[in-house]
Amino acid sequence: MVNLYAGLETVKRAAGISGADKDIVLLRIIEAASRRIDQQVRRRFIPLTATRLFDWPQELGSSSVILWLHDDLLAVTTLLSKAQDTSPTTIVAADYFLEPQRYGPPYNRIEMDLSAAAAYESGDTPQRSISVAGRWGYGEDTKAAGTLAAAISTTTATTLTCSDASLIDVGDTLLIESEQLYVSARATVDTTANTSGALNADKSQTTVALSNGALVSPGEVLLINSERMYVDSISGNNATVIRAYDGSVLATHADAQDVYVYRLLTVVRAVNGTTAATHANSTAISKYVPPLAIIDLCVAESIAAFHQEQSGWGRVVGTGEGQRAWSGSALDDLRRRVISVYRRGRQAAV
Repeated sequence: MVNLYAGLETVKRAAGISGADKDIVLLRIIEAASRRIDQQVRRRFIPLTATRLFDWPQELGSSSVILWLHDDLLAVTTLLSKAQDTSPTTIVAADYFLEPQRYGPPYNRIEMDLSAAAAYESGDTPQRSISVAGRWGYGEDTKAAGTLAAAISTTTATTLTCSDASLIDVGDTLLIESEQLYVSARATVDTTANTSGALNADKSQTTVALSNGALVSPGEVLLINSERMYVDSISGNNATVIRAYDGSVLATHADAQDVYVYRLLTVVRAVNGTTAATHANSTAISKYVPPLAIIDLCVAESIAAFHQEQSGWGRVVGTGEGQRAWSGSALDDLRRRVISVYRRGRQAAV
């Protein structure tokens, strides 16, 4: 499943790219950059709910009380011994420790409590005899991203309306209750607010009077007729905006025009092993946030790949007066710093 470590609009703003004509290309590039980071640091930064099977540790020359894990573990739902048998044994949470306790999660091993009677058992075969169901990944930090502006009434719906589009980017992975959803696109909804007064085709006219300023948020993009406007701030019913935003055309607008915002999200449901569910109106939305260094590297990798691809992977990027040599030294330095901090050591039975 697609998990992006930087959003589409985040990358476009950083690269100075406007308009939607390159969005499909950019999403592909951001996805590729995210997977390169996974490979470079040998871990994932958005949690996966899954079951992993392991060989009986004693068969691998290790202790029957320590199970070394190949991936970062965040939490255990169910731990089974003799998993290949018709009647596996459930090991309860009171009988094991997730380690290293002093700085996990993530955890790299599960140790049996030596004061308890539980142990890893082979069963009919030592192969895949230990089953660990849980959440896997480096972390599961989230930040608040508003609420649902309407209920998600079915498990198959592929759109949702959020309360504040400034908090969510295309490419984000959302968490609503226990379900993860991937945001693949966005479209407009009517705020029910109207403009109060006419607007000229003048970039210096940056104050847009609204019938109700509480219906829009700073950081959102308004659509008035065919012109997009980025909201810098709101003061009462007046929005301070950047006109002709994201490659749209500066235009005149008569009084009392409808004001739209990009709060209708197209989503992929139940991603990363979670289960689709219904969700009531006003349910809180969170979004997963990788470490800032991971976001920075994903943005940098994506911008570099975009410009290199546009120039045919040559030694220069840009055209005309904007043409410049490409070295990549700053990106290499950022990449090395991220790898030095976040790269996961290989685990093996010892």
